Amino acid sequence: MEQLTGLDAAFLLLETRTTTGNVGGVLVLDDSGADEALSLPRLTRLITQRLPLVPLFRRRLMMVPFGLDHPYWIEDPDFDLEFHVRHTAIPAPGSDEQLAALIARLHARPLDLRRPLWEFYLISGLSGGRVAVYTKTHHCAIDGASGAELLTALLDLDPAGRDVPGDNWKPEQPPDESELLLRAGVSLARQPWNALKLASALVDRAPQLVDIARPHLVDLLDRLVPGLNSEAEVISSGSILPPTTLLNQKISAHRRWTFGSLSLDEVKTVKNAYGMTVNDVVMAMSAGALRRWLKEHGDLPAEPLAAMVPVSVRAAGERAGGGNKISPMLVSLPTNVADPVDRLRLVHEATTMAKANHAALPEGLVENATEFMVPGLLGRAARMSVSLGLLQRANPSNLVISNVPGPNVPIYLAGARMLAYYPVSSLVDGLGLNLTVLGYLGGLHFGLLADREIVPDVADIFGFLADELAALLATVPR
Repeated sequence: MEQLTGLDAAFLLLETRTTTGNVGGVLVLDDSGADEALSLPRLTRLITQRLPLVPLFRRRLMMVPFGLDHPYWIEDPDFDLEFHVRHTAIPAPGSDEQLAALIARLHARPLDLRRPLWEFYLISGLSGGRVAVYTKTHHCAIDGASGAELLTALLDLDPAGRDVPGDNWKPEQPPDESELLLRAGVSLARQPWNALKLASALVDRAPQLVDIARPHLVDLLDRLVPGLNSEAEVISSGSILPPTTLLNQKISAHRRWTFGSLSLDEVKTVKNAYGMTVNDVVMAMSAGALRRWLKEHGDLPAEPLAAMVPVSVRAAGERAGGGNKISPMLVSLPTNVADPVDRLRLVHEATTMAKANHAALPEGLVENATEFMVPGLLGRAARMSVSLGLLQRANPSNLVISNVPGPNVPIYLAGARMLAYYPVSSLVDGLGLNLTVLGYLGGLHFGLLADREIVPDVADIFGFLADELAALLATVPR
């Protein structure tokens, strides 16, 4: 039995009628060279074989009575693999658009919280003889690093596969409510000490935190309480809150998803020419694509947008295991700048500043802050913020952008060669677009998830990303 951290539990508590915590991806595969076609029985056999490597697959949640403490992972005594591994298809020869529409529908469906929080779908019917596997796991169980480690347990460097340890799993006896309440009492007794440790860390970093927050505090108060800005204008020199755009509305329960690949070598050509990083180029491309989309919709603000960039805070060499160890970093996106090279330079400056600000925060701030919050109260606060629209009025970012490095060697699933991996992330109220990219085998593979009503033309944004890369390449001396 293992308890969720406060950060893990927060992803669970954010679920509403329109918001799910689902994250995952789409593996596009070529099984033409495999000894056996990738069928549902073949995929099921592989997962059965690898279950000892992925304890998460056989764990389900157990809630603490009255929400007095964070839930626990327990071994599911009723684990049924057939419930989690499924087969579906699109009419052959299926197009990428049909695949994207299917993934959007599957991803919008919430996971059953009474079972282990994951599902795999084998998808056949793709053009070119390809197959796909769509993975869906709850964010309370994994972040980017632990999700990659989960996939590593299923993927191989050789189509022949590998030997894995034998399976001697036995489900444990679930605890009764009295034991959970006793544990909750002990946990609540520790909360003042946890709060004191957090306060001590904040005091140690107070000068840096004040320098970061001073120019922005009054703008935040003015957004929350309009008109409360008289004295603050004297000390405020900037805005912690970006302009509100079409992207920053209440989301619906429906999604659109699009995907595509761009050349990593071309991105590196740009980054080498200007002395930047791959991430700088991706962020600049994103800024240009969003500028064009907002301009076409008559909603381009005069101020730059802001992106929330998840940052891993795992120690060097630390195994990911399960759960979340991430912290949000806010980066200014110069969508108000027309020239692509100027945007690239400004993105580099903004990213450098954001990293410095992020480094000034106490280590584990987000994780520790959520740790001593009572889940029942935190859940009510989250639902109240949604109902009052606070995430639209006081959201510090306009969208989420995540860039995840991947392997640069061929990898295989059940003997089928992986051609690409396209991420499928999550949305919350006030953030109607999530752009995630993963590098693999010379390509940058983009997955763009959007609210169906807010960004019905999300496929256009990927096209704009390709145009932005071409525009930057055109500026590189030959």
